[in-house]
Amino acid sequence: MNGYTTDRIRNVAVVGHGATGKTSVVSCLLYTAGATERLGRVDEGHAVTDFTDEEIEHRRSFYTALAYLEWKKTKVNLLDTPGYGPFIFEAKGALHVADAALIVVDATVGPEVITEKVWEFARSFGVPRAIVLNKMDRERADFGRVLELTQKVFGREVVPVQVPIGQEASFQGVVDLITRTAYVYEPRGLGRPQTRPVPEDLQETVDSYREKLIELVAENDEALMNQYFETGDLKSEDFLRGLRTAFAQGVIVPVFCVSAELNVGLVNLLDAIVAWFPDPSQRGAVEALDANGRTVSVAVRSSDPTALFVFKTISDPYMGRINVAKVYAGTLRPDTTLAHTVRGHEEKIGALQVMMGKQLKTVPELSAGDFVALTKLKDTRTGDTLCDPTRRIRFRPVDYGKPTVFYAVSPKGKADEDKLSVALQRLQDEDPMLHIERDPQTKELIISGSGQLHIQVAIERLRRKFGVEVELHQPKIPYRETIKGTAEAEGRYVKQSGGRGQYGVCFIRIEPLPRGADFEFQETIFGGAIPKQYIPAVEKGIQEARQHGVLAGYPAVDFKVTLFDGKYHEVDSSDLAFKIAGSIAFKHAMEKANPVLLEPIMKVSVYTPEEHLGDVMGDLNGRRARILGIDRAGSLQVVQAYVPMAELINYAAAVTSLTGGRGSFEMEFSHYDEVPPHIAQRVVEEARRRQAAAGEST
Repeated sequence: MNGYTTDRIRNVAVVGHGATGKTSVVSCLLYTAGATERLGRVDEGHAVTDFTDEEIEHRRSFYTALAYLEWKKTKVNLLDTPGYGPFIFEAKGALHVADAALIVVDATVGPEVITEKVWEFARSFGVPRAIVLNKMDRERADFGRVLELTQKVFGREVVPVQVPIGQEASFQGVVDLITRTAYVYEPRGLGRPQTRPVPEDLQETVDSYREKLIELVAENDEALMNQYFETGDLKSEDFLRGLRTAFAQGVIVPVFCVSAELNVGLVNLLDAIVAWFPDPSQRGAVEALDANGRTVSVAVRSSDPTALFVFKTISDPYMGRINVAKVYAGTLRPDTTLAHTVRGHEEKIGALQVMMGKQLKTVPELSAGDFVALTKLKDTRTGDTLCDPTRRIRFRPVDYGKPTVFYAVSPKGKADEDKLSVALQRLQDEDPMLHIERDPQTKELIISGSGQLHIQVAIERLRRKFGVEVELHQPKIPYRETIKGTAEAEGRYVKQSGGRGQYGVCFIRIEPLPRGADFEFQETIFGGAIPKQYIPAVEKGIQEARQHGVLAGYPAVDFKVTLFDGKYHEVDSSDLAFKIAGSIAFKHAMEKANPVLLEPIMKVSVYTPEEHLGDVMGDLNGRRARILGIDRAGSLQVVQAYVPMAELINYAAAVTSLTGGRGSFEMEFSHYDEVPPHIAQRVVEEARRRQAAAGEST
């Protein structure tokens, strides 16, 4: 399957809430078009686009998967995406490169939490949206009720382009409002309908919905509006042209009716995708940055210099890294050398492949707008740009947001320890929301992601794909210590009992610095009380000692030390003696300078529907939050607050519970602040118990 020009390509992301049947719809589209020989079933574990061990075991999608079909000499690329909260970032990445979105909605339920989120993703990217009411054959399926709910959530631009013939057990086809033709399907057949006149009992319904559709289409085109006023109708070809334009501009959101279970309605959906969904060039030019960082427009055109954007990376245990990219410009051919404008090297493009689930097929060339899978690239990852060296550009990567769930990870055994870092890096390469880093203070390896299930699936992949077993536990809070007062202290390290001894005495003054200043050292030694060569040793002793403060063993920060006096011995003094003296002086001074505990404070933005705002605010207040203000983002309220990191353990689950799954939050480190005394006392006591237990075990 190759040789498709840009105008004969359609790129469609299939998105929506979990369990609405997105993967089943994709399976039906593939089967109906003859791209697969059997109808893949999610519950039987053989859907083309749910192929990883985790997806088969859990019976749900966790990753975006690609498949393609041919319909009426047009190639349709389908991006099947997850619909569960922790994996919604996958849908965001797919919508970034799609040219249209099919938002699948359960016809028995209506729009749900994730429906709203993917709608907003598509809207922000300017992607035309269509709604597919799936499960029209199920008990409690109700076209009118669910349509009304959908219009209430998303607006009057949501409009049917067909109405169902029957519903629940009697659902057997659809009436096309454009052509006024009924399409009746044989249940569980090949999905090929028979055309018939509109049933008499649906005539009034069809006329009513058709009139509303015409009005919405005509509003967007003055010539069509005049034709409608003059004749009371639109010619089919004009109707279709107006519909195509209105859909591409997002003026209308067409509604389709299907049953993936019975394979009913999919032929009509395929016809619409080919007839009036936009091809990649019709979406307009894509913004990029040139070599000087200036914004430029890149036309989706096969005759231009090649440029492609890597939107997904797959780590395969046998093939290595597979980079999936959209060819935004040029005609891509094998054995081409492209510039990597992010990392600054060149990549040799080998075989060109297209993806059908986990299967790869080699093709001779690909036009602008198509998707390609590339293997054996040296160093290319998600978000990177490869382009012709004669026109160096860089496409902006997707902003997936920041992780909200953090765990410390440790290997179960020595064999796991040896393989862990490489395996985690490969996982991170293919998952833009999975972050791996080592906390410099606690020395823990931290794995973070978008939810507990996200982390759980990542750990499953570690075990299955790389044979690495790990344990998860709550990460330690990186507390710090500082002082609020000023104090002076002597540090004395003297050992003289025959032979070469040790002699070092220093006097220091310690005083607080502004928050974030860390540490400052100065000396005002006069008259050679301490020889110059020993002063760096005093500072080194203080630097080492401050890594383990006097309250609970946490690093001490934000203070200044002045070395102002001391004593030495011409024979027994040494760097070691003054280093130890410096550490002793620091501990004595710290104890006298009113030491306090500091905790990390996070800047948190909580997105919530207005009806849950009070619950969110109350919960934040219970977490010692300092509310900064409330903003609005679309239909959501955004609470900005400073919250102690210690109070945000398991906060992701709390936000989900408080907002009925409709809320979300982002957080990033802001600053350190003093821990309230009653909480500090508890933290210090716990730290000392751990230190005592560690001492006993050794």
